[in-house]
Amino acid sequence: MPNSQKDFHKKFLGKVGEKKAVAYMKKLGYKLIKANYVTPFGEADAVMEKDGVTVFLEVKTRSNRLFGDPKDAVNYSKQDKYRKIAEYYCLSNENVTVSFAVIEIVGEELNLILDAF
Repeated sequence: MPNSQKDFHKKFLGKVGEKKAVAYMKKLGYKLIKANYVTPFGEADAVMEKDGVTVFLEVKTRSNRLFGDPKDAVNYSKQDKYRKIAEYYCLSNENVTVSFAVIEIVGEELNLILDAF
């Protein structure tokens, strides 16, 4: 598959995964505050809220586990980026309790990791 097709496939797979993840979180009672929250520090896949806790959600979607678990791609650098995104969010939203979650999707299997880091 040429690179442009691979890139398109990865982006498409990622967007489908993000939609599935948000729908799953809504079923669990979370409210979507913002999908694809963009800051000067990067983008969070979704910002959600439940019971007074604002959750910054990273979604990792893969078609298989050939290269390991998707959650393993949420390394220290990605975690640090999410912390900065949350700090930026808190500048305009006072008294926010923050948490970080990861949803990994492989095929039809979805795994939610709350308080991931």
